[in-house]
Amino acid sequence: MEWLFDPAIWAGLLTLVVLEIVLGIDNLIFIAILADKLPPHQRDKARLIGLTLAMLMRLGLLTIVSWLVTLTTPLFALGPWSPSGRDLILLLGGVFLLFKATVELHERLEGVTHVHTQSKVYASFGAVIVQIVVLDAVFSLDAVITAVGMVDELGVMMAAVIISIGVMILASKPLTRFVNAHPTVVVLCLSFLLMIGLSLVAEGLGFHIPKGYLYAAIGFSILIEALNQFARRNFLKNEARMPLRDRTADTVLRLMGGKRRQDAEPDAHDEEQEEAQAFGVEERNMVSGVLTLADRSIRSIMTPRSEMSWVNLDDEADDILRQLQESPHSRMPVGRGQLDNLVGIARTKDLISQLVLQARIDDEVVDGNGTNGPIRKPILLPDTAGVLKAMDTLKRAHGQLVLVTDEFGIVQGLLTPVDILEAIAGEFPDEDEQLAIQPKGPGEWEVIGTADLHQLEQVLETEGLVSIDDDYTSLAGFLLARFESMPEPGQEIEIDGLRYRILSVEERRIAKVLVQRIVTDDAEQAA
Repeated sequence: MEWLFDPAIWAGLLTLVVLEIVLGIDNLIFIAILADKLPPHQRDKARLIGLTLAMLMRLGLLTIVSWLVTLTTPLFALGPWSPSGRDLILLLGGVFLLFKATVELHERLEGVTHVHTQSKVYASFGAVIVQIVVLDAVFSLDAVITAVGMVDELGVMMAAVIISIGVMILASKPLTRFVNAHPTVVVLCLSFLLMIGLSLVAEGLGFHIPKGYLYAAIGFSILIEALNQFARRNFLKNEARMPLRDRTADTVLRLMGGKRRQDAEPDAHDEEQEEAQAFGVEERNMVSGVLTLADRSIRSIMTPRSEMSWVNLDDEADDILRQLQESPHSRMPVGRGQLDNLVGIARTKDLISQLVLQARIDDEVVDGNGTNGPIRKPILLPDTAGVLKAMDTLKRAHGQLVLVTDEFGIVQGLLTPVDILEAIAGEFPDEDEQLAIQPKGPGEWEVIGTADLHQLEQVLETEGLVSIDDDYTSLAGFLLARFESMPEPGQEIEIDGLRYRILSVEERRIAKVLVQRIVTDDAEQAA
């Protein structure tokens, strides 16, 4: 009994148990498929009988094969090679394992799946048991040959078979789920079969490979796989911390294709690949706009205060009339003296009618859709509100403007349904506006300071401009945070492969910026 205290024996037993379990999964799956043809109350009984027969089949084959490998008398001679019965069995078994492992690996790596149709008519119990016996005989061959190739003691082989079948009987369903959820474990065990098959072929040809080498290689591989599973588990944990909506958005955008420019240098192959994509750049940008809409602040999509047009009731009637006639807007805020002294919102045509007919504007505010005056009570929304809240407010606004205010009640901007549409599909400039981002040449754009960072990221095909931790939403805010002071025209800064040059500064704010993509020496040589 001294072999019981040999560490190599226990290492071989443990490894063999794992291999026998993995090799028995296919047998277990087919038994479950056959058992499903029986009435529900007979299925568990059929599974138990099937696994028990598999154990008896393997033990019987182990006894026969273990006896056969003791036949060491040479049978014939081929030059220097004089094979015995043992050598032929090991050689044929090794070839079988190599074939079996190669076929299984090919199916796993190529993604071949077996589809089994479920019978609508229940089969007889005896017919199912006969099929299980035949399957057990087929599926036991690789397990038996693997056992012979792993260890030399028959007792260890039988113990491994009994333990593995016992585990499968007690935990068949969780075990099947584990193996199906960890395909790399199956691939690793199939690679062990290749190694064992090669060892048996070498043994059959007269080249002895010590079992310790196999145990060391298998143990090292299992350690690496354990680290791999641990790393995958941590990755899934970290990924689960990201909200489901964000993970879904990232997955959808990744499936729609397109490498970011900072991920890889562009080449002809990338350009051909982009042309062949099912979704164009505009389509991807629109989907990106929809998926990121809920994460954006209302300040990132509103028309800022500096770009608002409004009517000052303190101005002369002729000046107001001229302003209204030249304005492309159908509704405008109305104030007195300054925008923060807000009176309300009025339709441009109503103001023109009053000025033409009465030479003045009635500043009485109407709450609702009354007809006593042109000015309606303004709809206010705090700048801390989200875009989805703003959309709900616009739906109930009956076509009115929504004014955005800060915590002190100061008007910060205004919001219309067009602003929501621009956040999704890009700019729709009015007659008195220009595109915020104008291409000037290959890798060069002229951008106004109030340009939205989300839209700028899409146009520049870059990342890193938008951050949920920053309180700015425009290019001007982004650059001021980097310069840390008001820059002068001509100043430049380089960030993530892009050069930002200040073109003009107006009224203590960045008005225009030239954005250029920095071309590296390698890219110039490739061009």
